Order: sequence, then structure tokens, then C-alpha cells
Amino acid sequence: MLHLLRKETFLKHIKILIILTFFTVGFNSAVSAQYMNYSRVELNQPDHDAKPYYFGITIGVNLARFQTSMHSRFLQYDSVLIAEPVNSGGFTLGLSATGRISDRFQLRFNPQLMFIERGIFYKLKYPDIMTGDSAVTKKVESVIISFPFQVKFQSDRIGNFRVYALGGVKFDIDMASNARARKAEELVKITKYDFGPEFGIGFNFFFDSFIFSPEIKISNGIRNIHSRDPNLKYSNVFDKINSRMIIFTIHLEG
Repeated sequence: MLHLLRKETFLKHIKILIILTFFTVGFNSAVSAQYMNYSRVELNQPDHDAKPYYFGITIGVNLARFQTSMHSRFLQYDSVLIAEPVNSGGFTLGLSATGRISDRFQLRFNPQLMFIERGIFYKLKYPDIMTGDSAVTKKVESVIISFPFQVKFQSDRIGNFRVYALGGVKFDIDMASNARARKAEELVKITKYDFGPEFGIGFNFFFDSFIFSPEIKISNGIRNIHSRDPNLKYSNVFDKINSRMIIFTIHLEG
């Protein structure tokens, strides 16, 4: 039931993001002509839209968690009573290269280095041997190199402001993957590679020498990244584990 509730909540968030994206883009496109007719605004970088390509840097923070599916073993044994993922924060650094397709569409490549810590909360029938507690949280640290390819759909400029929506795919490499670790304390093992879709919305603020672009997006992994070990009680309760992230970034572009 908890798994179904999390899935329903996540799908609800995606629907809200899509609705807000189309509403915002449509609203700004509708009012842009009126704004430009009745307002005398000095445009910064008026020729920017004619550039065939431009570059930038990315800094940001992320809220990450695992999406888990329980294994049949979880129902057969009672040593682990509850196993629930918890939200954790991290930060992101990256570069961006954007190419012009048309007045409305752009293609962006945004490689990033992401530092992430995700956790799983366990409620045990018997106290943990190492900690002596019946409630423990196991942390999984990841250093991910992400390669997102995205298509941006942008509105008309309203003075020195613009809104855009984006969608694309990503390919992730976890440089801190512990899937092959043999140490006993490596209780939840994660594979090295992942991929999945990304959707988001952002805003461009044009200044004299740069563009300030805050952006929020949802990034989901499709691949099962769980390297299950049937001999470990913290690992064998799960069948599948997928990655889920909400990422807030700031792009500084030229």
C-alpha cells in the first residue's frame, strides 16, 4: 500500500508540473505582444536569439530518494518489519552547451557532476548487531556523472524575461557504485549505470553580459539499479530499486 501511495503521489506531481508548464508558456506567449507594445524596455542582449549556439555553467541542489519494490522474501520473513526510502539532499556542478533549432526550440547538452546521499529506514524485529538499535537508517553515497540531452521549448521574450519548458533523457554513471563490494558493511548495493527521462520548467533573466536561468526539473531512472544480495537481510527485502530526483539548478549562460 505504501508503494502504491508513493507511486500515485509521484505521478500527481508530474501531472501538476506538466499543467503548470503549458499554462505558464501559453500565458507568457499571449501577453508578450501587449507588453512590448505598451512598455518601453531597454533590451539586454537583443541579438542573443540569433546565436547558433552558446555555453554556460550549472550549479544546483537536488532532493533524491530511492523508489523501491519489495521482494517476496519480505512477506515470508519477519526480521525486517519496515523498509522505507527517505529523502536526502545533494548538490550539482556542470556545464551546458545549447544549440538553436528554431525561434521556439533549442537543443541542450548539460553534463553534470552530482554528489548524492540516499537512505533507507529499517524497522527491525531484533536489534541490529552493529548498532544495537531496532530502528536504523542505511546510507548509500553516490558520485554521479550525468549526461542529459534536452529539448527546450521557449516563449517569446517579455522584455528581459522568458519562460521555457524542457524534456529529454539522461544517462548516469555512478563512480561510487558499490555493486562489486565484498565488505560485510555494504548492505545495499547499487549498480553503476542508469538512464531515464527528465522534465522541467525554467526562466531566463537577461542581463547585460549574461543570462541568469533558475530551473526545476524531475529526473527519474528507469533501470533497476539494485544489485540484490540474497544473503544480506537489508538487501534481500527489495526486488527493484529505481532512482528519483527533484533538481533545482541555476544556469549562468553567455
